[in-house]
Amino acid sequence: MSYKDEFNFWLNDDYFDQATKDELLAIRDNEGEIEDRFYKELEFGTGGLRGVIGAGTNRMNIYTVRKASQGLANYIIKANGQEKGIAIAYDSRFMSPEFADEAALCMAANGIKAYVFESLRPTPELSFALRTLGCISGIVITASHNPPEYNGYKVYWEDGAQITAPKDKEIIGEVQAVTDYHAVKTMDKQAAMDAGLYNVIGKEIDDKYMEELKKQIIHPEVIKEVADDIKIVYTPLCGTGNVPVRRILSELGFKNVYVVPEQENPDPKFTTLDYPNPEDPKAFTYALKLAKEKNADIVLATDPDADRLGIYALDTKSGEYMPFTGNMSGMLIAEYILRERTATGTMPVNPALVTTIVTTNMTTPITEAYGVKLIEVLTGFKFIGEQIKFFEQTGSNNYVFGLEESYGCLAGTHARDKDAVVAVMCLCEVAAWCKKEGKTLYDMMLEVYEKYGYYKETQYAITLKGIDGSKQIAAIMDKLRNNPPKNFGDLDVVRVRDYENNKIVELATGKEYETGLPKSNVLYFDLTNDSWCCARPSGTEPKIKFYMGVKGTSLADAEAKVEALTEAVKANLD
Repeated sequence: MSYKDEFNFWLNDDYFDQATKDELLAIRDNEGEIEDRFYKELEFGTGGLRGVIGAGTNRMNIYTVRKASQGLANYIIKANGQEKGIAIAYDSRFMSPEFADEAALCMAANGIKAYVFESLRPTPELSFALRTLGCISGIVITASHNPPEYNGYKVYWEDGAQITAPKDKEIIGEVQAVTDYHAVKTMDKQAAMDAGLYNVIGKEIDDKYMEELKKQIIHPEVIKEVADDIKIVYTPLCGTGNVPVRRILSELGFKNVYVVPEQENPDPKFTTLDYPNPEDPKAFTYALKLAKEKNADIVLATDPDADRLGIYALDTKSGEYMPFTGNMSGMLIAEYILRERTATGTMPVNPALVTTIVTTNMTTPITEAYGVKLIEVLTGFKFIGEQIKFFEQTGSNNYVFGLEESYGCLAGTHARDKDAVVAVMCLCEVAAWCKKEGKTLYDMMLEVYEKYGYYKETQYAITLKGIDGSKQIAAIMDKLRNNPPKNFGDLDVVRVRDYENNKIVELATGKEYETGLPKSNVLYFDLTNDSWCCARPSGTEPKIKFYMGVKGTSLADAEAKVEALTEAVKANLD
């Protein structure tokens, strides 16, 4: 059907409710809006769904959620997973509880037990819950850090990680095969509960989750020693982190935890935020104000589904709060865990640290210093979670820590996705250790730079929305792939890694070999002077992202080098 035919189908078919039809009637004279809502199906990608909430095939609504759930249900049935069931969690966004119920009732109508959290929960707790309950799959209703008009639907498998190959493509195939909305099953909620197909979960999972987190603490005695002195400011950015973060810090003995009152409670409008993203300095406006009032040592912000953590730490020399990138905070935790596990004799045999190809190159000298194997995977924490599964299956290594540049990390294997709650806990332990030593987290960061090198990374993104945006993004990737640059400014290209075509080319010799990683539309340029650049279309937003990294001789030198590389990347796109 054409987009106009699809619009008329939604407008006239009895399957769609009157509220949906009223919303569509309000745009009946807006041809551009009709086309944007109906020119395609909201794509069910390798991570699930994500889009603007509203009526239409290219929007997040109860009908697109049901359709996706029917496809997933069909896949679960083919895998004979009905009895194992599915766990479902949701965040603080508009329609999140409703979408969670729609997914659960579609599963129930297909004979699949659904375990639904009683109220909003962090994404990593869903990963923990489905493994604890022995489920075959899991769903989180969240759009992470996207603006308030968005929502999403992420799918997990029984190992606790988001779906990876080949299951991602197989599930996508099942979702795409559901072409008739009338074929999508659902049922009454009370009837599903009476049949034991809709089950409410909550406190029992929360308690077990907290106990698993505490196992990652290395020096509880240090926390107790400085508990009266250390001051922590925290904001959940109106999302899911408030309850679990406050609980874990309280149970560990931290006494001075100040939560930003304007952002403490769930708010789907994110009223106090332009963008609920801990990568955005403006998201810390209220938290930094409170930190200065309280003279806090550390300032923390978790994103709405509490899988990513941003931090500021006090620089006692300047009296200012210094921002940390995800690489910086991840490296602090990694250095602390590897150092203290080595010192206390608690490092497992064959330890491994897992990171992504666009994360800082500082991971190399840190892992070498402690005899830990470094494994690089494609962008996306699901590939880090997948490595934990491989370790368990083969016994080859023991997972110690994993991180990605986008403010996500995981200590422990209780979850198979990035976990901001455990990251808060770990960073607060590191901050306590620093406090005991008479320094701050920022002092320790400078020591880490001095020890391993002044690595600095940045990102440059081009947003291209709408129907033509994807074509423009594809054209940029084609140009870089078919005519790769020989240099970026003063930095020569040493090798080109083309993950789409599974080949690495050494420019000096022309030698080719395989990447060793799954197929993905990613181009990576290894540059001289320990620098690099990577091009990758976003899987969740209408963007193409360029990741860059350098190594300097000082903070100022690294800053100058990364700025020069950014300008060189922009010049290569002209």
